[in-house]
Amino acid sequence: MNDRSQRHKRSMEKLKAHVDEKVANAQEQRGLLLIFTGNGKGKTTAAWGTVTRALGYGYRVGVVQFIKGLWDCGERDRLESDPNLEVSIMATGFTWETQNRETDTAACQAVWQDAARMLADESVYLVVLDEITYMLKFGYLDFETLRQALVNRPKEQTVIITGRNAHRELLEMADTVTEMQEVRHAFNAGIQARRGIDY
Repeated sequence: MNDRSQRHKRSMEKLKAHVDEKVANAQEQRGLLLIFTGNGKGKTTAAWGTVTRALGYGYRVGVVQFIKGLWDCGERDRLESDPNLEVSIMATGFTWETQNRETDTAACQAVWQDAARMLADESVYLVVLDEITYMLKFGYLDFETLRQALVNRPKEQTVIITGRNAHRELLEMADTVTEMQEVRHAFNAGIQARRGIDY
């Protein structure tokens, strides 16, 4: 074995020992709070990927879409026939389109009832609160209401929250936070969103 191969082998042995130690130390079993935030593209797509994974194992999943519900969504269209998936949609569309605080608040509060029910149901393995960060930012939903629902949810239930500018206290509560960082976005160069790629 040449020197380079020996160095590689030693490096991989060290890495394996490190990974094995972390795996051995991970003893706790419970649901997680995951946050996908940041200005980059892919937060909702990542959440739908996890939904697909959970459904693949036969788990019950609830998705509540707070902003993009009236927009075409290839993932939702593909998965909504799965009997283990429940999707609830805030029926006003983008808040910058409606420009009506009272209507948007009422719509948010209505769909929140579905979210609250899912968050209290121990048979729901995964709940996705898609774009809920905007509901907090605009004051359509009180942070304490969300916090209490998250704290009191079933121990085995995982929740994914998506959206830009995640509330500081949400970030502190989370087990895993992923920040999507925009380096370049085709839309900013005048390229239209593409069906089957962007939505």
